[in-house]
Amino acid sequence: MMHFREELEELQSKLLEMGGLVEAAIHNSVDALVERDEDKAKEVLWTEAQINQKEIEIDDLATRLLALFQPMARDLRFLTSVIKMNSDLERMGDLAVNITEGALRLMNEPSVKPLVDIPKMAGLAETMVHRALDAFAKRDAELARQVLLSDDEVDRLRDAVYDELLLFMQEERTTINRSVSLLFIAQNLERIADHATNIAEDVLFLVKGIDVRHHAETRE
Repeated sequence: MMHFREELEELQSKLLEMGGLVEAAIHNSVDALVERDEDKAKEVLWTEAQINQKEIEIDDLATRLLALFQPMARDLRFLTSVIKMNSDLERMGDLAVNITEGALRLMNEPSVKPLVDIPKMAGLAETMVHRALDAFAKRDAELARQVLLSDDEVDRLRDAVYDELLLFMQEERTTINRSVSLLFIAQNLERIADHATNIAEDVLFLVKGIDVRHHAETRE
C-alpha cells in the first residue's frame, strides 16, 4: 500500500507541475499581447508542448493506478478528480495558445484602444487558476469556493470588453478585424476562468464529497 501512496503523491506533484506551466503560459500570452513581445509568444508555444506531454503522463499514471489498485472512497475521488483537472489544465494551455495567436496577429497593427479590461480579466483569471491549484494542494474547500465566486467578475469584465469593442466597430469600420481579435482574446480568457472554476468544483468534490456543478446556491 505504501507504493500506492507514493504513486498518488507523484501524481499530485505532476499535476501541480503542469499547473505551473499553464499559469506561465497564460501570463506570457497576455504579456505578448500587451507588450507586443514576440519572444513571449514563442515561449507560450514552447510551453504548450510541455503541457501536452504532462497531460499524457498524468493520464497514463492515473489510469494505471485505477486499473491496478481499484481504489475506493477518497482515493477514488482523488484519481477521478485528477483526471478531470488534467483535462481542464490541458485545455487552458490550448486557450493560452489561442490568445498568443491573437497577440501575434495584432503585434504590428495600430492599437484599437488602450488595453485596460483585458489585462484585468487576465489577472483575475490567473488568480483563479492559482487559487484553484492551491486549494487542490491544500485540500482547502474555502479557497475553492472563493474561486467559484470570482467567476462572475470575469464575466462582467468580458461583457464590458464586448460592449466597448462593438461600439468601436460600429463607429469605425476599419477597426473591425482588430476588434474581433480582441473579442476572441477576451472570450478565451473567460473560458480559462471557466476551467479554473471546474477545478475548484473538483476540489470541493474531493474534499467534501459534494457535487456543486449547476447548483450555484451550494457555492455560497
